[in-house]
Amino acid sequence: MSVSVVVGAQWGDEAKGKIVDLLAQNARYVVRYAGGSNAGHTVCVNGASYKFHLIPSGVLHPHVTAVIADGVVMDLRAFAAESDALQAQGVDLSRLRIGLGVHLTLPYHRLLDELEEAQLEGRLGTTKRGIGPTYADKAWRVGVRVADLMDRDRFAQRVHRVLQRRNPTIQRVYNAAPIDADALITEFASYAERIRPHVCDVPHLLMNAAERSESILLEGAQGTLLDLDYGTYPYVTSSHPVAAGACLGTGIAPNRLRAIWGVAKAYTTRVGEGPFPTELTDERGDWIRNRGREYGTTTGRARRVGWLDLVALRYAARVNGFTALAVTLLDVLSGLDTLKVCVAYRLNGAVTREFVADAPTLSRCEPVYETLPGWSEPIGACRALHELPANARAYLQYIQNYVGVPIRLVSVGAAREQTIQCE
Repeated sequence: MSVSVVVGAQWGDEAKGKIVDLLAQNARYVVRYAGGSNAGHTVCVNGASYKFHLIPSGVLHPHVTAVIADGVVMDLRAFAAESDALQAQGVDLSRLRIGLGVHLTLPYHRLLDELEEAQLEGRLGTTKRGIGPTYADKAWRVGVRVADLMDRDRFAQRVHRVLQRRNPTIQRVYNAAPIDADALITEFASYAERIRPHVCDVPHLLMNAAERSESILLEGAQGTLLDLDYGTYPYVTSSHPVAAGACLGTGIAPNRLRAIWGVAKAYTTRVGEGPFPTELTDERGDWIRNRGREYGTTTGRARRVGWLDLVALRYAARVNGFTALAVTLLDVLSGLDTLKVCVAYRLNGAVTREFVADAPTLSRCEPVYETLPGWSEPIGACRALHELPANARAYLQYIQNYVGVPIRLVSVGAAREQTIQCE
């Protein structure tokens, strides 16, 4: 039996897509367990780049069944655009499965997200993809699911019911035009037929697969520090990217998890608002951003860039129970004479190695740095640990020692083959 989870160890954008693609070579199922179209994975294979937002990136492997599990929220407009683009690149989506319990992100969710973000005094920096309002409706028990969409009358009833609540808010609070229920129902009837061949009871599909000891890879979106409970609230996403969320989102029991992979960049990035203790706002930050092409797959927004925060990474390892680390974008740091890593915070005159998830408090934390020697050699052609420059190996060893989790994969470029497997 083999059930593995891939989790972002920072604020998302850690290049999880590449790691999922690598691990999917040995998987029978690759399952997306949370989040929505606010996620973005880019996978580079044989010179081609494939962009994923909702569809699990493991679908590139012909032996894999790709699954969108019940913990995901799904914007069918975004799904249609994504699936069209992938199929135009020759990707076979016949093995895609979609859970009956998946909640739908509908046009009023996106509209409410945009209107609310525009009015907030302290903006959260959401992607305005309607993710928060969709999860809010799920919690309010007025959400609309794929199972509802499969029956037009039932879907129409659910939409009319929820718009009786949402349209007055849209009109009176935000002074915006209401959503036309009948037009929405007609539009989404076509999406229902499009996804119908893929829809199934995902929890039973996966539970049965686990009992047959088939290999299952659970794919996270966003990162640990954006978790609704364990991230830097309120600058978080509306789901649970952490490893425990993989069980909630799929129906797979926690005792079946055998490997939990944490994916971390060799430095740190963050998109949107919120505290970022190691952020670089100088020329060096610009240099790393441009070299690492740090612009969002989903939004195109420039990412904020900073030194590697080992305090935060150790916290992520403890919250998730990482059994292995994958360090990505190590090649971006080639050419820097020295590197800094944050090993503690200074807060109110005291020094601590404990991460502070409370956003206002974290904003007052001053990073305590250790300076390490850099390296000048390009490393994109390295395929074994011993081929890396000595200072690059020392950098990885420092990370491993601090976090207390073995580094098993190191990415030295965007392509699938630009990866070092560590024994």
